[in-house]
Amino acid sequence: MNRFLFAVAIAATVALAVLAADSGFGVGRPHASRLDGAAAAVEAVEFPTLQAAIDALPDEGGIVRLPAGTFEIDEPLVIRGDDVCLEGAGTATHIKNTNTARQPAILLAHYEHKGDANDREHELWRVRLAHFRLTGNENSGAGIVARNVNEIHLDGITVSEHGGDGVLLSYCYEDPRVCQSLFTYNKGTGLNLRGCHDIVVSANQFEENQDALHCTDGFNLCMTGNCLDDHLGHGVVIENTYGSVVSGNMIEECAGTAIVVDRDCYGIAFCANVIAHDGAGIDLRDAHGCSVSANTFTIMKTAALRIGPKSGRITVGGNCFSSSYIGEGTDKRVADDRTAAGLVIEKAHGVLVDGNLFSGIDAPAIAGASSGESQSMLSHNLFIETEPGVPAEEIKQLVSEGNYAD
Repeated sequence: MNRFLFAVAIAATVALAVLAADSGFGVGRPHASRLDGAAAAVEAVEFPTLQAAIDALPDEGGIVRLPAGTFEIDEPLVIRGDDVCLEGAGTATHIKNTNTARQPAILLAHYEHKGDANDREHELWRVRLAHFRLTGNENSGAGIVARNVNEIHLDGITVSEHGGDGVLLSYCYEDPRVCQSLFTYNKGTGLNLRGCHDIVVSANQFEENQDALHCTDGFNLCMTGNCLDDHLGHGVVIENTYGSVVSGNMIEECAGTAIVVDRDCYGIAFCANVIAHDGAGIDLRDAHGCSVSANTFTIMKTAALRIGPKSGRITVGGNCFSSSYIGEGTDKRVADDRTAAGLVIEKAHGVLVDGNLFSGIDAPAIAGASSGESQSMLSHNLFIETEPGVPAEEIKQLVSEGNYAD
């Protein structure tokens, strides 16, 4: 081959390589033939802005890969399509929201979605945000707002220092998943779930938000294996939600209440949680058909478990209510920091309290008042260095047998 033909061949090869790179199916990769069915893979480093990279995705969706680095934005990054994955390089990818007009850093919503309403006619499906850090400021809005996004998946993200909620999932009805993420120092709620269904919240950490998690007007919350610490308000607030489980969580040092259950909740299990050193423990304000079992309540400032007058048909079994006693007559905490509280029943109807341990409780272990129509049963509980106490004499049909005080 002469030099001219060789040069032409080289030029043609380079042109084809550039064309393949510009097609959005992977920058700088040789393609003898493209895999049939492959979606677009956009490398954000090749675009002038993050939004331009997102907008480069075709209608059928694909992945936008974010490089390591710090990227300032002053208006929301907007995702409007189905089957989109926005993925970074872990916390090395830092998106910093400098907006001071209460706008979110990232907005997920259909093009025609009607504001904050539950607009089931204009929904998105299957959006994943993964492996990046997202920060705001006290005058910014939420970190992430998703409106009517079904099968949304948040995985391995850090959401911090926003002026609103860390994440707001508004009517993300079908199967939202929030896993292995960190929510810290947000002025609102770390994770705010509004009108969601079949929710998984697992293996996340929440630190010093106003409240850690809200689940309102929802169904089937499965909250397991999370760590909550140092919140300025409450830990978990559940309202108008049923058929859920809150299990295996560590909830420590919330200034307010560790778990608040209110507004027509029913059929929820609270089990195997450690609730420690909070302003209060579990407050069943308006809950029915719920179980509180195998939890450890330690050094609570006020009621470790309160069952309010709007609640009833509650089972309380196998829980440990304790002080900071560590054996041989020794308490771990100093005298003014080892208050331990027990169970308070306030005019609740139909409460079974069975097989619990109350040790080192400062007030009566079981206290409260009730109406004449209430039915409560207390049996097989153990009281150590604790005044047992019982609900007030007005409680009818009270069975208090098999209990033991040491």
